[in-house]
Amino acid sequence: MFFSIRNVKNIFLIEDLRNKLFFTFGVLAVFRFGVHVPIPGFDTVALGELMNNVTSGGFMGYLNLFSGGALQNIAIFSLGISPYINASIMIQILSMIVPELEALSKEGEYGRRKINNYTRYLAFVLSIFYSIVLLTTFEAFYGNLVLVPGWGFRLTTIMMLTAGSQLVMWLGEQINQYGIGQGSSLIIFAGIVTGLPGGILKLVGGVMGNSIDPLIAIAIVLFLLVLLGCIVFLEKGERRITVQYAKRVVGQRVYGGVSSYIPFKLNSAGVVPVIYATFMLTPFMTIINWISGKSEGSFPQIKMLASLFEYGSPAYYVIFALMIIFFSFLYTSIQYRPDDIADNLRKSGGFIPGIRPGRRTAEFIEYLLTRVGLPGSIYLASLAIFPDIALKALSSPVIFSGTGLLIAVGVALDTSAQVEAALIDRKYEGFLSKGRLKGRYGRG
Repeated sequence: MFFSIRNVKNIFLIEDLRNKLFFTFGVLAVFRFGVHVPIPGFDTVALGELMNNVTSGGFMGYLNLFSGGALQNIAIFSLGISPYINASIMIQILSMIVPELEALSKEGEYGRRKINNYTRYLAFVLSIFYSIVLLTTFEAFYGNLVLVPGWGFRLTTIMMLTAGSQLVMWLGEQINQYGIGQGSSLIIFAGIVTGLPGGILKLVGGVMGNSIDPLIAIAIVLFLLVLLGCIVFLEKGERRITVQYAKRVVGQRVYGGVSSYIPFKLNSAGVVPVIYATFMLTPFMTIINWISGKSEGSFPQIKMLASLFEYGSPAYYVIFALMIIFFSFLYTSIQYRPDDIADNLRKSGGFIPGIRPGRRTAEFIEYLLTRVGLPGSIYLASLAIFPDIALKALSSPVIFSGTGLLIAVGVALDTSAQVEAALIDRKYEGFLSKGRLKGRYGRG
């Protein structure tokens, strides 16, 4: 499939779509401006040098990724969209577990507004918590970055970080309402994409300055291209279950008698398992390192434990991968409920060929989810740790995150599919010259 210049021009011939695109670009420009507005009281030069040596994993690397590089400038948007994303995930899980929230989620527009309000409240609380954790981390481990310590500085910093996070959340909601695409995902996407030119220039500068072997640079580029191809291929992978609907006669009309399918994505959980694994493992590592530093050799077992679970160690990668696999199965089991799917099929007159409706259908769906989920969770765990291991083996000075690539590809596919759907709805040709582009969930 190839891009057609004429079809791209069609985007700007539709006033509504053109206005949505310009509005989205304007909001993203405001976000990128806030990324470069620093909070007073920090040594930004020393912080920039520190963040250049921070790997893509861990709490600092995670926040820097989801804030679009704002943490490197200790900007007002340093928390980025992370509190809102985590609040959304928590509310989504709770709405499937807590009966009151589950009932509220089924009350249409009113229930959706109430759940959105709960998400905002939780995001506000998480913003305060993350601000305290980030500030405590800076003061405990990087005290030289703070120019004017004291409670006045702490309260001001916490308020600015919290306000910045709430503003980013509001910007994402404006994109959802007036723009095109998913707001929070596009904000993360903008931060990831804007970091690519710097990485390319760093790689080219290293080759020109003879600090990087040209063969190593070629190997890095090829590895990145292969990884992108694998992500696109696997993210579009799905297992389709055929569903047959029986014929029904209502009055003088005949309904049903057609077949459809239920798509189960290879990676149905997205990056949620990586987010939870990071936030479960990072506090444990931070506490162990803090106790090890305070003990001053009094407890060699603590120091040995800290070195064992240090970021980049084999034990860290093994535990991180196992946690991703666990959370992937957990989130998938909450997102897809075989009993509910089987019950909905029965009520709508649908059935899976060769499978009895009811309990047998639920067992079959659960069996397929396990078969599809296992390779999907392994793929997600490999994507989270393998790029880091490979770049260390290549001695690459350019650091990128497999999770970041996954987000970038997924958002690009979703947004392109929305643009194409808007074009086709108005009887224009699609965004691509041949065929239709499908999003991550198979929607064309």
